[in-house]
Amino acid sequence: MEFNARRVPRCAMVLAAGLGLRMRPLSNGTPKPLVTVAGKALIDHVLDRLAQVGVETAVVNVHYLANQVEQHLAGRSTPRIVISDERDELLDTGGGVVKALPDLSTAPFFLLNSDAIWIDGVRPNLIRLAEMFDPARMDALLLLAATSTSVGYAGRGDFVMAPDGRISRRREREVVPFVYTGVAILGRPLFSTAPPGAFSLNLLFDRAIEAGRLYGLRLEGVWMHVGTPDAIGAAEAAIHASVA
Repeated sequence: MEFNARRVPRCAMVLAAGLGLRMRPLSNGTPKPLVTVAGKALIDHVLDRLAQVGVETAVVNVHYLANQVEQHLAGRSTPRIVISDERDELLDTGGGVVKALPDLSTAPFFLLNSDAIWIDGVRPNLIRLAEMFDPARMDALLLLAATSTSVGYAGRGDFVMAPDGRISRRREREVVPFVYTGVAILGRPLFSTAPPGAFSLNLLFDRAIEAGRLYGLRLEGVWMHVGTPDAIGAAEAAIHASVA
């Protein structure tokens, strides 16, 4: 695999603290990041992608059934795992990242949901993100998938993307072509106005949109929305077809 290693972030944050309510009953006794798809825990799909592109440290936040997640991750050697403990207070996506910032590089870093699962095209999408990210123009670069070709997704989309890559939100009742995959590169300036405590990253994304500094990159390959037990079968079929 050929790529400019100097452009690839050395650190990543993996969001794994959620309650996984939509994954019930599978998540009643198992945290969603440990639900298996194609014989592998969801979070291992994510961490393997990071290891593939040379990420050295992954900060993983934990809350629901945190001991199970920690025990599972103890068996990994790459990337190096740092636990961000949210057992006492669930901080949502934005607050969770802010709590973990001291463990992340001051340079831009990858952010991935623990259920972010996709099939790459010719080149790894994480490499494509790293190559496109420009901190002079961007506070964040989100990996977006086409709603029309995503597996297990039936929503109206999240974003519209301009020719220069800037993105804006879907308006009420509007149908738009791109959905956020749960994968991004974030710059530290994105958090300069972050509030204390629990909050959603959407707050900071909206501020970046207003400043013209939120960008998107279209995923090459296939993204799978694994939000419910019913979606697992479709994701596994897509994975098996890709290696057949």
